[in-house]
Amino acid sequence: MSKPTASTSLETQAVHAGREVLHEQGIHAMPIDLSSTYPVQNLDEGGRSLEAMAMGGLPIGSPVYSRLYNPTVARYEQGLAQLEGAAECVAFGSGMAAVTACLMAAKQRGGHIVAVRPLYGGTDHLLASGMLGLEVSWAEADGIAAAIRPDTAMVIVETPANPTLAMVDLEDVVRQAGKVPVLVDNTFATPILQNPIKHGATLVLHSATKFLGGHGDVLAGLVATNNDWATELRKVRVITGNVLHPLAAYLLHRSLPTLPLRVRAQQDGAKIIAERLAKHPAVSAVHFPGLQGQDPKGLLGRQMKGPGSLMAFEVKGGFEAAAIVMAEVKLMTPAVSLGSVDTLIQHPAALTHRVVDAEAREHSGVSQSLMRLSVGLEGPEDLWADLEQALAKAMAGMAVGTSR
Repeated sequence: MSKPTASTSLETQAVHAGREVLHEQGIHAMPIDLSSTYPVQNLDEGGRSLEAMAMGGLPIGSPVYSRLYNPTVARYEQGLAQLEGAAECVAFGSGMAAVTACLMAAKQRGGHIVAVRPLYGGTDHLLASGMLGLEVSWAEADGIAAAIRPDTAMVIVETPANPTLAMVDLEDVVRQAGKVPVLVDNTFATPILQNPIKHGATLVLHSATKFLGGHGDVLAGLVATNNDWATELRKVRVITGNVLHPLAAYLLHRSLPTLPLRVRAQQDGAKIIAERLAKHPAVSAVHFPGLQGQDPKGLLGRQMKGPGSLMAFEVKGGFEAAAIVMAEVKLMTPAVSLGSVDTLIQHPAALTHRVVDAEAREHSGVSQSLMRLSVGLEGPEDLWADLEQALAKAMAGMAVGTSR
């Protein structure tokens, strides 16, 4: 079986990426290797193989130990790298393990990071904590160049941003960064809607727990990048043990063929919900790239192939009204995370971004009235009926509170 090429359709790449060796092995379904250790019958070869992997390379012979290498994980890494247009991909046990590894590798190059808010709350918390001994300068997207220093090791952005869906012009970010590598959190967009490497990014981060897994049953993090950075990231992974379990890799790879279909179907439903939310009397604002006037830089079509299926909306009545909505939805699941086949709704200020500095949170637009909605594969009419009744109860509850 030939390897999918860049000219092959995205749908075909998603089905076949990382599966080329199956034909040679005479099998159709992907195998899963759950071995924790591997026989080493030739000590010289085994020693050289271990040393190569400890330095971020690939096995020469025996994989020796699954913390160093696993073929099930490697197949999925190859598949995701193809979809992102990257030379390689390195998989980790979670999205946070992946971003931590990137920062640890960056620290070998310098002690300063430039970051643009908003970011995922966990990433923000890690950067602000100082735990990794890195100094962080928080910059606006148009102020990255001014924040760059001789010891700047990395620029970090997320687009669309979590949770406000703010979009960043990646080519402008890369231009401002100059020789400093740019890491882009591509979790919201997925490789289906955005490929940051094509716009000059060096590292592309995914919390694969989200859309790439797609079914709410796996934790994983991925970084697509060039050969040099992949080597450095594997060094960190070997030392820290932040490996992806082969069962998780198997589930992720099994979900890859349906990724284009899921992303586009969820996006179609999100467009309907966003348009209706924008007209609802209980909603003061809707943040969704597909709405008129919310893509002032013209990034849809140029950088992103579509607006995606995430949105944020602000309810009148603040935290109290948002809490009623969370309590009253019946079909939607009131829970953190996103990108699952079922619809998830959450309150960032109280949950995912609770660990972010309050002033920074408010400055980034993460208010007490803001809710984030990840639209799943349910019928849009069913989702709207559920959301509409919850919003009606929030309005009624606030009206009762006002009259007291």
